[in-house]
Formats: sequence, structure tokens, C-alpha cells
Amino acid sequence: MEASRHGRAISEDLRSRVIAAVESGLSRRAAADRFGVAAASAVRWVREWRESGATRAKPQGGDKRSQRIEAYRDTILAVIEGQDDITLVELAEFLRAEHAVVFAPSTIWRFLDRHSMTFKKNSARQRAGSARRARAATRLVQGPA
Repeated sequence: MEASRHGRAISEDLRSRVIAAVESGLSRRAAADRFGVAAASAVRWVREWRESGATRAKPQGGDKRSQRIEAYRDTILAVIEGQDDITLVELAEFLRAEHAVVFAPSTIWRFLDRHSMTFKKNSARQRAGSARRARAATRLVQGPA
């Protein structure tokens, strides 16, 4: 099997031909060699065909779990509306305390990103930045020391 085939979708026609070859008496490995696919793929395709009758590939990738946090969409948006300077960690703690659900801050960030509601909040850096800006402004007004 050539390396460029790895990860690419294989046509349903090719899957059907491999399955037909195995059903007509060819071993899975021999069918895989004949059609230039991995033996593991031939084994999996035949198993899935025998179990379910399906030759079509299953969907790849995609979002599998966002519906979990989407169930709290209105709550999250209301909390942000009421307290626009809330951090991701505070939002995660709120959801845990008020709704008994646990979401990592990264999950909340992806939720906000999907809804085009990203914002940067780092209170320690903002405080340090404010002090630096104040010193810089003072130097501008007073001139160099």
C-alpha cells in the first residue's frame, strides 16, 4: 500500500469490490493486495458489511460533543451579558456550582469562538499593563528623568 493513500477516503465502489472478492472465496489479505488497500481495511470493511450490510464509509471527524455545552447556551450568554468581564474559569465554576456540569475553560472558549464571542481577559496582565501605561504616561508628561 502506498503512503499517499493513508487517510484518504476510499470509494464505495472499491469497498464493494473488495467485499465481493472476499465473499467469492478470496482471503481478506489477498483481496486487499489485489485492490491495493490495507489488509486491516479489508478486514474492517468485510466485518462491517457482514454485521450491518453497509459498504459506505462512516463519517469522519466533525463535532461529537458540542451539543453538551450548547444545551447551556442561553445560560452562558445571560451570564456574560450580566457580567461581561467574567473569566473562562469563573464561567466554568458558575456552571459547575449552579448547574452541576463540568466544562473545561477550553471547552467554554471553543463555545464562545463558535458564537463569535471571543474576548481576552487576563486580570493580572491587565493590572500590570495599567501600571506600565500609567508610568509611561507620567514619563510623557514629565519628560525623561
